[in-house]
Amino acid sequence: MQSKCVETLVGKLRREFKPRIPTLVESLSGIEISVGPKTSAMAEAKEIERLFPLSYGQPVVDIGNKNVKDDSSAERKSQNKDTDIAFTKTDKKVSTAALRIGVVLSGGCASGGHNVICGLFDALKELNKDSVLLGFTGGPKGVMINRFVELTADFLDAYRNTGGFDMIQSGRDKISTQEQMAASLKTMADNNLDGLVVIGGDDSNTNAAVLAEFFAKNKSKCTVVGIPKTIDGDLQNEYIEMSFGFDTAVKTFAEMISNICRDAVSAAKTWHFVKLMGRDASQVTLDVALQTQPNLSLIGEEIQSENLLLHDVTENMVNIIEERALQGRNYGVVLIPEGVIQFIPSMKVLIDFLNETLKEGSKHLEEVEKLPELSDKIKYVRDILGKDSKTNLSNFDVLPRDIQAQLLLERDPHGNIQMSQVPIEQLFIQICDQKLRRRAKYVASKTKFRGQGHFFGYDGRSCYPSNFDAQYCNALGRVGTLLIASGMNGYMARVYDLEHDVKRWKCGAIPITMLMNIEIRHGKPKPVIKKCLVDVENGKKFSYFIKRRDDWAVDDCYRYLGPIQFFGPTALTDVPPFNVLLKKTNDVKWPLNK
Repeated sequence: MQSKCVETLVGKLRREFKPRIPTLVESLSGIEISVGPKTSAMAEAKEIERLFPLSYGQPVVDIGNKNVKDDSSAERKSQNKDTDIAFTKTDKKVSTAALRIGVVLSGGCASGGHNVICGLFDALKELNKDSVLLGFTGGPKGVMINRFVELTADFLDAYRNTGGFDMIQSGRDKISTQEQMAASLKTMADNNLDGLVVIGGDDSNTNAAVLAEFFAKNKSKCTVVGIPKTIDGDLQNEYIEMSFGFDTAVKTFAEMISNICRDAVSAAKTWHFVKLMGRDASQVTLDVALQTQPNLSLIGEEIQSENLLLHDVTENMVNIIEERALQGRNYGVVLIPEGVIQFIPSMKVLIDFLNETLKEGSKHLEEVEKLPELSDKIKYVRDILGKDSKTNLSNFDVLPRDIQAQLLLERDPHGNIQMSQVPIEQLFIQICDQKLRRRAKYVASKTKFRGQGHFFGYDGRSCYPSNFDAQYCNALGRVGTLLIASGMNGYMARVYDLEHDVKRWKCGAIPITMLMNIEIRHGKPKPVIKKCLVDVENGKKFSYFIKRRDDWAVDDCYRYLGPIQFFGPTALTDVPPFNVLLKKTNDVKWPLNK
């Protein structure tokens, strides 16, 4: 179906933007592959090795270029002090034969996905103009049922530097059963594919590793490569410095929240409670807080680390609201990660119990679904909780009815409560209102509490990518092509040293199994990529935050950011995420003076 979307001037100028390319992979004629020592897994290494005997333990890969003056020669060490890997140059060649590669978008949208595909295509054609790129449509289901479009230069040019995944669309289907993997293998064989690139988050890349192992076991020539994508920021470590889409999402949310900060000051009568994307980690909330400096930001990992109760969290919240009101500042901004309730230990026990009790196929879920009225569903679940744990029942009862209802709804594809659907911001507004009515000084001040809830999530997934994401994704795509052309199976593309100018970025890859551990999914142990949570013990980013948040709480220290800038000096347009700068330089100043 032909689109009737109208292109704007910004859209035209973005399509014409030429991403700068890291010098090492700008020309593909002199590419050299170096490798580090054998790798292990994040945890449960023996079990991961048992599950992935053909792809486990592969070395970290680094990409150099013999035509570029650089420290990428044999026996060099990585510039990343956290990894400190000694790489040895190999004689592995990058194939210049005509290749046939497939690509699939998996999971939720993240800005920059189109540029990954464009980077794949450009590098593929640079190696051999007769190469072909197929785009599987509608996500992994397209792989299973052999549904695709051939991607051409004219077709791709309409999507360069644009947001969303509408080029070939995405999906959340999982290729997990033997039948589904066999169908995927047949698709590869029927199309004579040399490689498949899976663009996705931690679960999608876990799926890529499973496919890579299955293809290898069945002697397929098709290699599988993953690209790190998620706006949640929970797919990162010392090797993968950042997943793509995170920078654009944070900058988009930060602009909207800084607008809210200014509105709060202007009207001087409302507290804004903003729920942000981040079910399993508070990375987005923390980075947005660093950008905007609101009055209070809940970090789920800190709540869990300190074993805080919902009472403790809300008492601190009310203390700040009261103190500001008594100073004549009856307004403010609170940031809340959507999954924060899961970090409150007592609530986590409740949620884990509900996830297990109401999991797909369970007797209790069948009974709940039979009941026509919400009140009957809640009563049924209360009866279960009362028989199992009085503590769980009391924690359930403290929640407002609309939140209780959300906890009973259909689970997400991983078997978990859909936290984005839980109006957790309204819970905090209601509790604060109740507590403030019992504060004598607050009541005596004749101050009226007004709470306004917001949820920013999907708003940040499909924006025009920032220059950082546009260029990072383009580089990831080029690396993806090089990995397949080198026969690297079960690897995730890596672009690093992101604190520097684009031209100085380095490239390579890590085996996906290196990131894995065993977790319980749908009540069963499964190999998955371990999520990266906010490091509240030794993290530079969190340390930077806690040194400043007390000042932000009582004073108006808001930063007004404006929209993402695409045009102008690179110090304005190309600045990396604070997340990268703080981890790598312990500061947020950029560009670096070196």
